[in-house]
Amino acid sequence: MAAGRGGVWHDASPIGTDRFQGYQLWLALPPAIENGPPQSQYLSSQEVPQAGPARVVLGSYAGAVSRVRAPDGVSLLHVRLADGERWRYRPPTGHTVAWAHTDSGTLMAGGTELQRELAIFDESDEPIDFAAEGDTEFIVGSAVKHPHDLVTGYYSVHTDAQALQEGEAQIARIGAELRALGRIR
Repeated sequence: MAAGRGGVWHDASPIGTDRFQGYQLWLALPPAIENGPPQSQYLSSQEVPQAGPARVVLGSYAGAVSRVRAPDGVSLLHVRLADGERWRYRPPTGHTVAWAHTDSGTLMAGGTELQRELAIFDESDEPIDFAAEGDTEFIVGSAVKHPHDLVTGYYSVHTDAQALQEGEAQIARIGAELRALGRIR
């Protein structure tokens, strides 16, 4: 989903499901589309390509290309490793920003043990080695460094103060409309 213009209000819960687990990844969009029309896309789990132990959620990796429409220059993988298994992530060309988050198990990354933690790696285009202690599930992402200073608000991230103001004004407008309809308090 791309909120664009702050024009998306969601409760982050799939219909008919009381409990689920997932990630929200907030990306700063390029100026040309950051306040564009909102977009959403839905894919089944079978439509997410796999490369070794990694499912390619965004971008591409090892010849597998995600069907998710996203800005160029970002990849996000969902990885499952068995106890004792090792895996090397080679970021795509130009990706110098990387992060990982463990969901289950213990992950060794860069000499650090991670358990349900977020790791932000030093800026580099070098491969990252991972090792699992116990069955381990995690996400790893990498990107081309964003070329703009980022301006953050309560609900959004933008490339300048005016874009932030426009986006948050749209969020306030949608909130007022939903309150008037009795859909939220």
